[in-house]
Amino acid sequence: MGKKLSKEARAFEAATRRHLKESRARHLKESRAIAMLGFELESASRGHAILQLDARARHKQLNNVVHGGILAALADTAGAIAAYTTVPKGVALATIELKINYLEGVPGGRIRAEAQVLRTGRNFVVTECEIFDRKGRLAAKALLTFGAAGGHSLQR
Repeated sequence: MGKKLSKEARAFEAATRRHLKESRARHLKESRAIAMLGFELESASRGHAILQLDARARHKQLNNVVHGGILAALADTAGAIAAYTTVPKGVALATIELKINYLEGVPGGRIRAEAQVLRTGRNFVVTECEIFDRKGRLAAKALLTFGAAGGHSLQR
């Protein structure tokens, strides 16, 4: 966490934050999911992304732990950000597969999702994401595949 970043890494992280902010503002009318859920970018670099979430009562299911769908959405978002760092500008990505194992219930607090790209190909990007609870324990692990559409919009 306290690592010093190179000038290039700091510039990349700043550009990623700007992109997320611009994307959030641009898509606010269409989708408010990321803002509504409260995901925050901690860092991003080529092939990696870390998101955080302050899990609160609104994120929990009936058994008073964070809902699995929230954790899956967090993994999906972190994985997508990591994937976008490895594809050329203008390539649109869409999740085509997400597999997640829930290892521990997450009672709340600040949780982290750490995603890394395993492989970037011409048509697909494969990432993995680990989610850690507020005590740093591995709570979930996801494997994600994104379809890449170069120069195409994913909207019809």
